[in-house]
Amino acid sequence: MVIQTEPAPLLSVRNLRKYFPITGGILPRARAFVKAVDGVSFDLHRGETLGLVGESGCGKSTTGKAILRLIEATEGEIYFDGTDVRAMGSSALRRLRRRAQVIFQDPFASLNPRMTVGQMLDEVLKVHKLAGDRSGRRQRIRELLDTVGLLVESEDRYPHEFSGGQRQRIGIARALSVEPDFIVCDEPVSALDVSVQAQVINLLSDLQERLGLTYLFIAHDLAVVEHVSDRVAVMYLGRIVETAPVRSLYTEPKHPYTRALLSAVPRPEPRRDHRHGRIVLEGDVPSPVSPPSGCPFHPRCWHPLKDDACSRVTPPLESVGENHAAACIKLSRDVELPPKTG
Repeated sequence: MVIQTEPAPLLSVRNLRKYFPITGGILPRARAFVKAVDGVSFDLHRGETLGLVGESGCGKSTTGKAILRLIEATEGEIYFDGTDVRAMGSSALRRLRRRAQVIFQDPFASLNPRMTVGQMLDEVLKVHKLAGDRSGRRQRIRELLDTVGLLVESEDRYPHEFSGGQRQRIGIARALSVEPDFIVCDEPVSALDVSVQAQVINLLSDLQERLGLTYLFIAHDLAVVEHVSDRVAVMYLGRIVETAPVRSLYTEPKHPYTRALLSAVPRPEPRRDHRHGRIVLEGDVPSPVSPPSGCPFHPRCWHPLKDDACSRVTPPLESVGENHAAACIKLSRDVELPPKTG
């Protein structure tokens, strides 16, 4: 009898935390901490796209940067292809940079305005000793530009000579230049026009299919995440509050916060959706310097079963269905959304 085991994840994150100190006084010392990421755990398998969503300031981008060690995590474990990322020395970290890359939110800010596209890509190839001599590197640069849909002549132009969508394509070409396995897409389309967003998203999907890439796709636009992701993790105040396959999360959301987010997504035919009721959250997101006790969402929670226990018990991320987990002690399939108003 042959026992089939699930393949090991390409990326495994456990109890990741990143606290930023707030210093003050005559002698600089930490007076408090901003708990940007507070105990995040997930696995990501080869060829998969995990969408990481939530409101601005919930810790999505910080999570992505900590995974790549663009910033150092405060606590937690990060394993990439079985190797401890946090224990890597400089030479091992450089090797990781070849396999794990990032596409930034603002393509203009992430490109050097004093270098041409060709110079930027050539620098990456030289640093990682790829594509051989100058002639080989130039050929590789032209291949990269063609891959992302830019003209060969683009190599002699500067970033300010391109549109926002073209600049993002340059950022994608730079990420692809080292032939990575994994890319953190840090809100790669949020600064672009809607029509350009679709082009870039389609490009990323095509590249994933052709090159076997694995994505951590960070975004706050739920419609975009639904289109590109295999699974989705919802963050609130530094924690993951729900994770599920994309179809399951969008059709049967469990956590009150996820349901509130999805209720705000415009629907082409809302009358056909029995969950079209709009949920308006009251109040503001609590400060990550002093997060509330118990469930971090309880001060704004609309759930009719919310009670004092929600402010005392910190809910773990527990299974609520097949490959579906949520962090709420009051989950009930029988509770419907409030009726649509207005």
